[in-house]
Amino acid sequence: MSTPRLLPGTILRERYRILELIGQGGMGAVYKATDLRLEGRMCAVKEILPHLMGYEDDTSAYQEQFYNEASTLARLDHPNLPKVSDYFSENSREYLLMDFVPGHDLGEIIALAKSRQEFLPEEQVLAWMQQLCDALAYLHTRQPPIVHRDIKPSNIKLTPSGHIKLVDFGLVKLLLADESRTVTVVQGRGTAQYTPLEQYGGDTGHTDVRTDIYALGATLYHLLTLKPPADARQRFLRPGSMPLPRTINPAISPSTERALLAAMAMHPDDRPPSIEDFCDLLFSPHEIVTTGTTFTVDEPSWVDALRNNILLLLLAMILLATAFYISLNAMLA
Repeated sequence: MSTPRLLPGTILRERYRILELIGQGGMGAVYKATDLRLEGRMCAVKEILPHLMGYEDDTSAYQEQFYNEASTLARLDHPNLPKVSDYFSENSREYLLMDFVPGHDLGEIIALAKSRQEFLPEEQVLAWMQQLCDALAYLHTRQPPIVHRDIKPSNIKLTPSGHIKLVDFGLVKLLLADESRTVTVVQGRGTAQYTPLEQYGGDTGHTDVRTDIYALGATLYHLLTLKPPADARQRFLRPGSMPLPRTINPAISPSTERALLAAMAMHPDDRPPSIEDFCDLLFSPHEIVTTGTTFTVDEPSWVDALRNNILLLLLAMILLATAFYISLNAMLA
């Protein structure tokens, strides 16, 4: 049974007037609204429905968890994250109020570049990556650490001023020191192309900061190639099913490709252990091995060397063929 949407003009908490629906998914919807107390202020209203989260039989537990975790989100303060300014319950639904972020998401920017048949400049993409790394480093170093778990182009906004905002906290997970897992009531399973294999287990899968590193690498793959990567399950069942980035876009630098593939390693232990390590790998081209950790990638190093020296290889083959021809003629003379 479908859930009725909030109609334009609906007022929540005698303060937020709904203007329009701007997105919806399996857990609820997101609306654009105006703040009636602060003239001119636009908000994003995220609506979460308990029955879609499997909490219809225990709404009190759902509300307690929601309030605990919404208060954690409200304490976040970073220039590349929208500010959570309010949270409340109304008509058996839970609401998060966040800054409304203008601009286009990176999924839309990918689609535009694809329609023009033009790759996005690597320099520009890496500038966006730097901002995302800063945001994730902030989240991962909170106490307790926060893992986003749904990084993908459509959840990243580019504002008119050129700033990047990681806009959706829908799958946030708090990592507790005792290894128990408290997952937010707005959790879900992510989007296949950006989701590592360990996240496929839902609540039973063990996810940590390396889950975000995989998703960030997959997002970087999509931005640089204009093609979404093969999902982790397909890569597991069919090794080699994901084309190497530079076979699609030869303008990608070898160092960027190596960092990207390290982030997308199938096993978490083969990825950079922290977002800082990934950032070092991505922005320090000569630092392929960091202290105590060697990052493995899907592509053997000899393949990269072969591709980068193809002209020398062809020349060597021609010389060998010539030498063989001369030797054969000498033997027949």
